[in-house]
Amino acid sequence: MQDLIKTDKLTLERASRLKARLAGREVILASASPRRKELLACMAEDFKVIPADTDEALPEYIPSRMASEYLAREKCLAVARQYPEALVIGADTTVVMEDEILGKPEDNEDARRMLSLLSGRQHSVISGIAVSCRGKTKSASDVPAGGFKKLDSKTIDAYIETGSPFDKAGAYGIQDFEKGEVYIEQGSYSNVVGLPVEELTLLLEAFLNTEGR
Repeated sequence: MQDLIKTDKLTLERASRLKARLAGREVILASASPRRKELLACMAEDFKVIPADTDEALPEYIPSRMASEYLAREKCLAVARQYPEALVIGADTTVVMEDEILGKPEDNEDARRMLSLLSGRQHSVISGIAVSCRGKTKSASDVPAGGFKKLDSKTIDAYIETGSPFDKAGAYGIQDFEKGEVYIEQGSYSNVVGLPVEELTLLLEAFLNTEGR
C-alpha cells in the first residue's frame, strides 16, 4: 500500500515501534479482511486471525455515525470471551451518505445503486475499532470525509464485474480506484481502507502502558 505509506508515514513509524512491545503477546484480529490484516502487520509481527461470528443488526438507538464503533466492539467482545488473556482487536467500517448506512451490497443491482448514489458526491467512511484484554475494552472511531468523481455507467458496470464490491461497505474500496477517482477531504487513508492506524496505535499503547510494558 504505497499510498498509505506515503500519506501516513509518521503514523506508521510510530505504529512500527509497537512491534517490540507486542512481542510475546497473543494478539488476535477479529476480522477476515485482508486489508486489515495487512495494516495490522505494520504494528504486530505475529498475530492470529479469528473472524467474529456476530449479528450485525443495529439497535434503533445507535446513530449512523456510531454504528461502526458499536459493531467493532461487538465483534471484539465476541472473540475476547473465548480468549480473555489475548489482546483482541475488532474493527468495522461503514459508509454513510446523508445518514443512510451503506453496507455490503447484496447483489449486482444493489452495488450499482450504491455506486450511483455515491457518484460525484461527498460521503463519510467511518471505521470503528475496539481492543479488549482481561475484561477491559476500549473503542474509538474516525470520521473522514471524502467523495467520488462522477462515475459513468460503463465504469460502474466494469467495477461490479470484477466482483470487488461485494465484501466492502458502500460497494467500493479506495485501493481499487485510480488516484483522483476517490478523494479524501479530511481523515486518514488507513481509516478508509478499514483500520485506522493512528487510533489503533493509541488504543494499543494505552493498554501496554497500563500493563507497564
